[in-house]
Amino acid sequence: MIVMLIAVAGSAMAQEGRLLYERYCVQCHGVEGTGKGINAPHMSVFPRDHTDRTEMMGRSDEELFRVIRNGGASINQSVLMPAWSHNLDDDQIHVLVRYLRELCCEEP
Repeated sequence: MIVMLIAVAGSAMAQEGRLLYERYCVQCHGVEGTGKGINAPHMSVFPRDHTDRTEMMGRSDEELFRVIRNGGASINQSVLMPAWSHNLDDDQIHVLVRYLRELCCEEP
């Protein structure tokens, strides 16, 4: 019974992460997470490819959390990456970080 509850909670978290990504990230990072969103061609710095396992594994969860919360400048990256702390609470940002790990690193 406990295993089933954990699986359901994990599934709900994955769904929430996907929905948050669709709402806040796809415009720049694209639906597939490849960095080829609708805004990307108009940007001086291309958005990160969240499906690039090597690049994403070089980033800690803390670093991903910080860049989502405080923007690209907070980790000496692109100022074009906005801070989402006014739109997302810390729990939502953690869920989003978990979803980024699914995009880059988990087999379908």
